[in-house]
Amino acid sequence: MASRLTSKELRARTQTRKRSAARSEPAKQAAAPASVTGSNAPSNDLNLEASIGRRVRALRQRLQLTATDLAAQAGLSPGMLSKIENGGTSPSLSTLRALAEALHVPMTSFFADFEERRDCSFVPAGQGVRIERRGTKAGHHYELLGHSLAGDIVVEPYLIRLSKDASTYTQFQHDGMEFIYMLSGKVVYRHADKLYPLGPGDSLFFDAGALHGPEELVTTPMTYLSIIVYPRQ
Repeated sequence: MASRLTSKELRARTQTRKRSAARSEPAKQAAAPASVTGSNAPSNDLNLEASIGRRVRALRQRLQLTATDLAAQAGLSPGMLSKIENGGTSPSLSTLRALAEALHVPMTSFFADFEERRDCSFVPAGQGVRIERRGTKAGHHYELLGHSLAGDIVVEPYLIRLSKDASTYTQFQHDGMEFIYMLSGKVVYRHADKLYPLGPGDSLFFDAGALHGPEELVTTPMTYLSIIVYPRQ
């Protein structure tokens, strides 16, 4: 039967384990991945093969073709098409031509994701585009702060100001999702059949397909950011 450790021996063994763990911690930190983006969005750092493969798959799915169907129409084996879509091989020009004909697109479309320019919109303070929308005649002022040029998603960021003589308006309704962030003033904002009191620092994220808008203007003038996101038609 093994002898029991004294309390002094237990304390010494615990301290030894703590020192060992502390020495190993820097090594764990050094082994952590270096590419920290601060976002859960997937990375878009693709090589050419992966970019072509992702594009082929997207075009195939848009036409609602199975991999087997596309492979047959392009004269490829299902295994080869799988390798192409997964970025596991570099397709020849003749293979790309066959795929382009089967998908009814120009060959250049396969390189769109790899070569497309990434949007970046800079708007100096006070120089956003003034937008006329329903409600602007009632003291609602909209300033577009940027715009997206390409891609499947449209993003419209607005700076909205409601003057002291603004009127309430709860009949806004449009496609997509909307995010509101209050900067100044206070408002009771309606979304569908619910009311939300908003003050500086408060935010609201909602489906813009329901009727929405300011129900009660508590403190004016007020400003808030409104970011609308919807699929590009």
